[in-house]
Parts: sequence; structure tokens; C-alpha cells
Amino acid sequence: MTVRVLVVDDDRAVREALGQTLTLAECDVTLAGSYIEAKDHIARDFDGVVVSDIRMPGKDGFALLDHAQGMDPDLPVILLTGEGDIPMAVRGMSGGAFGFLEKPCDPGELTDVVRRALRARSLVLENRRLKDELERGDAASRLLFGHSELAEELRARVRAVARTQAEVLISGAPGSGNAKVAEVIHLLGAGSVAPFEKRPAAGLDPQGLGDLMQRAEGGTLYLDEVTSLPGNTQFALLERLEEAAGCRVIAGTYRDIAAEQAQGRFNSELYYRLDVMRVRIPALQERPEDIPVLFRHYLAQACEQANLPEPEVTPDLVGRLMAQDWPGNARALMNAAMRFAMGLGEAAEAGEPGLTEQMATVERSILIAALQRCEGNATEAATSLKLPRKTFYDKLARHGIRAESFRG
Repeated sequence: MTVRVLVVDDDRAVREALGQTLTLAECDVTLAGSYIEAKDHIARDFDGVVVSDIRMPGKDGFALLDHAQGMDPDLPVILLTGEGDIPMAVRGMSGGAFGFLEKPCDPGELTDVVRRALRARSLVLENRRLKDELERGDAASRLLFGHSELAEELRARVRAVARTQAEVLISGAPGSGNAKVAEVIHLLGAGSVAPFEKRPAAGLDPQGLGDLMQRAEGGTLYLDEVTSLPGNTQFALLERLEEAAGCRVIAGTYRDIAAEQAQGRFNSELYYRLDVMRVRIPALQERPEDIPVLFRHYLAQACEQANLPEPEVTPDLVGRLMAQDWPGNARALMNAAMRFAMGLGEAAEAGEPGLTEQMATVERSILIAALQRCEGNATEAATSLKLPRKTFYDKLARHGIRAESFRG
């Protein structure tokens, strides 16, 4: 039975009377005699309301109100007291209580307040459900960035493909985001609750394929660079698709898969079985106007992860970014944004970072993480990394990190 009203009172006779009144009013009631008994019934998705006495041994009704507010500020809590204490009522209402009633409660008044609280709770949960559905339904807008015509066409194509349950072949140059597009198709089609399994095709044997498809049942299996799938596994996948796989299969490739099958390196029957719906991801050099949008997104992401302020993106920098060909596509742009966030050179440098630059990025991240753990205490951070204080401070200076910025 769905919990709709949680009644909390340490006096057994009182809570049973309250429960009986609400049961007669066609409410589903759960009774609890203390904060400890009640707290485990309260969660963000709790679909009812709480009616609680204030004065109870141990943690009181105000503690329960605080707990409920911590779980969900929109969860209605109705507080009861036998003293008619005005300051107590003010404290309860200012603390977020939905209502405040004196004991013994008038049955009609109690029922009326509870019903209003239930209606309010129902409205909150329905609004959340609709918002979640809207966000899930617009995963293409949330996760596939860009204002160009090509970006709009990509989102439209992804939405159209998601409405079917057919197999999908995603083609895009290395770093284009094949896996991200596959995830969006999954979210638009099956939803966030259904399983989404992704795995590089290289080295996957038939047994591993079977295990993956079983875990993805009712959802989506994404195979990255499907042309790398071993020959025996290609046959196994074809058989499963012909027999009804139990999950949607999306395959990604950055190679010319038609040429691969024409030259006998990819099973022709499997190629035609997978190539039911196709999504092509345009390279960044085809849509340079999307580069600033993507760069700012990756920059904000990198700064948030490293707890760093966002550096200014000047018009001059934007111009240089857009002038690049970006053969590594979104992945290369993401790396450039991370380097820029870390203060490690010019963001518009072409190509992938060298080993020295990558090591510097890793070292800077480790230093920042140590300072965060030690709340800006440089001595503790140096000790945790087993570094002499002078060496630690030299590294901070080299990376432009100020320990005091991580305090408090």
C-alpha cells in the first residue's frame, strides 16, 4: 500500500486516534512512535505528508521537520502541540512547516489540513514528473550542442531515429562524439531508466557479446568502432539480431564501413542489418560557428571539476579557435578547453598535447585535489603527497596555484 500520511506521536493512544481519523477520511496511514521510527519512511520521492507531534523523547518534531526539509524542502509537514505555544508555532512555520495544529485536534480541521497538504504534494510531484519527462524528451538539445544548421539537422535526425526501434549506424570522424549521440538516441527512445551498455567492439568475443546483450535487455547496446568486431563475433551478433535481440543495437564507426564490407573485412549481411538507420556526425571544420559554444561548455565543465574560476574567453581567442581545422574534433576541443582552464598554454594550439603537457595537467590536478582535501592547509597537503614543503610550494608556484584560495 502506498504511504500517504505518516503520523508520528510518542503517545500510542493519541497516534492511533489520529490514524483512525485519517483512515476514516480515506487516507493511507502509517504510524510511528518516534523520530527514529519515522525518519526511514521519509525520502525525496515520498508521495504523502507528515503529521508529527512536537514534544517527543529524544529527537522532537522540529528535528523531524529539519530531516524532512533536508530530504525535500517541498515535503509538507504538519506539526502538533498540546500547549498552544505561539512562539513554538512561529518557529515551526518559519522552519518550513506546512501547518500547525493544537491537540486535541478537531477531526474536521485535521482532515482539511491533511487534504490540502496532499493536494500540494501531488502537484509538486506531478510538476517534477513533467519536468523530468521534458528534460528526457529534449536530450538532443541538452547534450548535443551547437547553433549551426548542421547541428540543428543532427538533432532533428537523432530525434527521428529515436522514434524507431531499428538498428542504427553512427558515422563520425575520431573524436566526433559517436557514443554521446548513441546515448541521446537511447534517452529519447528508451528513457533514462532503461539500461544503456556501451563497449568497444575490438576483442569482444561471442560470450561477452551475449553477456552485454543480456544486461542491455529492454534498453540499448552501443558498440564502438563496430568494424573492429572479430569475425566470429560478427556472426554471433548477426544471429542474435535475426532472432530478435531483446535490446536495440547501435553501432558506431569512424571508418568507411561500406568499403570495409566491400573488401571482405566486414560481414556483408551484418552491414546491411545494422545500416537500417544512419546518423552522420559532421566534423567541426564543417561547422566552425559551433566551436565557441562547444569550447565554452567544455571550459565551464573543466573549471567546475577542478574548482577553478573560469578564465575570460576573448574575441581574439574565439577567432583563433574558429580558424583551426580541429582534426581531433570535439575531443581535441575538450582537451584544449581543459588546458586553458588549467592555465597550461594557449587554448587555440592545434593537435593533441604532448607527454610533458599531459603530465603537467595531471600534476596540477593532483595538487588541487590535495589542497581541497586539506582545506587549503599547504603543510598537510604536502605531507599527504609525501613531498618536502619547499618542493610542494615550488610546484604550486609553477602551476600558479594559491593554497589560500582553498580555505574555508
